[in-house]
This record gives sequence, C-alpha cells and structure tokens, in this order.
Amino acid sequence: MTTIYQALAEIEEKNQAAVLCTIIRSQGSTPRHTASKMIVYPDGNILGSVGGGEVELRVIAEAQQALVDGKPRLLAYQMSDPARGDPGVCGGQLEVFVEPILPKPILLIAGAGHVGRAVAHLGRWLGFFIVIWDDRPEFATPAAIPDGQAFICSPLAELPSQFTITPWTYLVLTTRGTQIDVAGLPPLLESPAAYIGVIGSRRRWTITCNQLLEQGVSEEKLRRVHSPIGLELNAETPEEIAVSILAEIIMLRNGGDGKMMMAAKD
Repeated sequence: MTTIYQALAEIEEKNQAAVLCTIIRSQGSTPRHTASKMIVYPDGNILGSVGGGEVELRVIAEAQQALVDGKPRLLAYQMSDPARGDPGVCGGQLEVFVEPILPKPILLIAGAGHVGRAVAHLGRWLGFFIVIWDDRPEFATPAAIPDGQAFICSPLAELPSQFTITPWTYLVLTTRGTQIDVAGLPPLLESPAAYIGVIGSRRRWTITCNQLLEQGVSEEKLRRVHSPIGLELNAETPEEIAVSILAEIIMLRNGGDGKMMMAAKD
C-alpha cells in the first residue's frame, strides 16, 4: 500500500495538485489522534484518514476549497453535540491543518515561431513549466525551442486529448493564422485553463470571433480569451512581445492592476 510520504513524493514528481490534511492537536476522545494525515486529491479521492464520518467530510470540503483559493487553513472541531453543529459525539476536540500542494504553473505555448520561442525563454526563467505545441514536427522539438520541457505535435483541436489542461495551465496561442485558431479554440475553451490568450490584432480577433460564433461557440466562452494578448507596451520585437504577454499573466495571477507603481503610490 502506498504511504502518505510516497504519495507526496509522487505528487511532487508529477507536478500534480493535492491537499495534505494533518491533525495538529487532539484532546479527549477523538477518532484519530495528533499527526494523523490524509491527502485529498482534486477529484475528491483520499489517502489516509483524519477520523472518518462527518468530521472527515468537512475536512475534505475545506481541502477542495483550498485547491481553489490556494490558501491553507486551520480547522477546529468540537466533537460533543451534533444538535449544535458538531461533527461527532466522541467528546473530544480536534485541530486540523489543511495545506494545499499546488503544482508549478504550466505555460502551454501553441505556436513555435519567433514569439513562441521568446515566450518560452522568458516563461522558463520565471519558473513556469514550458509545454510547446505545433502542428509542424520540425518546430515541436528541443532544437527549435530549447526552453521547452514537453513537446506536442498534433492538430490544435486534439491538444486537450494529448495534454491534461488544469486550472494551473496558462494557454498562449502564438499561432501563424486565424484558420488555426478557429479550428483549435473550441475544445480549448471547454478546458479549465487559468488563462487563454491569442496573439494578433483586434481585426484578426474580430474575424476569429465571427467565425467561431458562426460555428456555434457562445459569446460567454469567447469572453474567456485575452486578445490582443498582453499589456500595452508598444512592443515590437518577439522579446518585447513576450514581456507584454508574461506581464499580463503575472498581473492576473497575482491580482495586480497593471498600473505604474509611481502613479499608484498616491
């Protein structure tokens, strides 16, 4: 049987998400005692236990919320009187520390041209796990994008079946044309990606939107897309465009507003 520590090592190795729940204080009669541990996975499956029954159901619910907001929490439970909301009748007290284990953010770059290469380089330096997609075999290789850590060559519409897109995945489409975007975006819009950005002018995105609407893609889904992608820096070179794109992603990820620090200090 896999131990808690073996499971934690596997989660880290595979860059997965989970929540570690540990009883840090137990007093009186309780179903499990101090240092008892449980791992809660994103799908609700668990390994280990912090007591079973109602108390465990409440801890699992809090753990799943911790995966959403990324914040640890300390839970305290009285185990005396269910009539007043206690999760048991054992008579004791429990404190459980809930610690989300979040994966390294994934930057999935669709389009391995000059801009894609620059985005991969900057993203790797910023600590993202870099995944490269291109439908041209000679472009989806370490030789073409040295900073890539995983490579996918397929039609863009098949990307979700080739790579698991999670809430920690940031999709950057630096493709070479509207035709590719129109064919590939619908399944990407169904994914739980944290961010979907599409390179190009406002006119290019308007054309793309109109074609997708004609295919039956909803306006609500299209509002997920950031296009033109990035912050307005008047960027011209691939490297400058990469800075603009990653600046927008960092801003959204950290809850920033993109304003100048000097202008915002007052």
